[in-house]
Amino acid sequence: MSGAEQKRTMTRREKNILLLAIAVGIVFLASQGLPAVRALHAERAATIEQIRIDIERERRLIADAASWRERSAAIETQLQELGPQLFQGESVPLISANIQRIVRDHATQSGIAVTSTRLAESMAADDWLLVQQELSLQTDSQNNLMNFLQRLQESRPWLGVTHFSVRRNRNQYAGTITVMGFSRTQEAPASAAAE
Repeated sequence: MSGAEQKRTMTRREKNILLLAIAVGIVFLASQGLPAVRALHAERAATIEQIRIDIERERRLIADAASWRERSAAIETQLQELGPQLFQGESVPLISANIQRIVRDHATQSGIAVTSTRLAESMAADDWLLVQQELSLQTDSQNNLMNFLQRLQESRPWLGVTHFSVRRNRNQYAGTITVMGFSRTQEAPASAAAE
């Protein structure tokens, strides 16, 4: 038998079955395969988008970390600068006594007599304590008052003047002054104490 004879031709029925099988395959691919490919593509696109979002978030976090480090360093510097301006101690009587001592020292050095003191007032917020102290003063020179106020302004720990009034009576000046000071009421964080 020659090669042509061995080659068998398809019958019409076999061609129809083959065409039907191809059509069923195409319908199956269209109904099952295409949605699966679309779902896979959509899932891949969602994964890529999520990775982009994660990368952007990481970039922001890296940028923010540097910013937060700078802010933390600035706050640490401010705390170190503020440290000497704060009174030591957590009780109002102790801080009040320190305020009175400093005010009396400045008054004496300025030629002013402290004639009386009132009970200190305090206010606490978070871990801060504000103590206000009112004192009565007497002097014979306006220059003494100016010198006294200058000393209070430069005082360390810092003393703020919240009220000051003076009246002249012949050759004497008498008045009252209210000063305030701040203190921390809790220990510094362990990391700061270790440094």
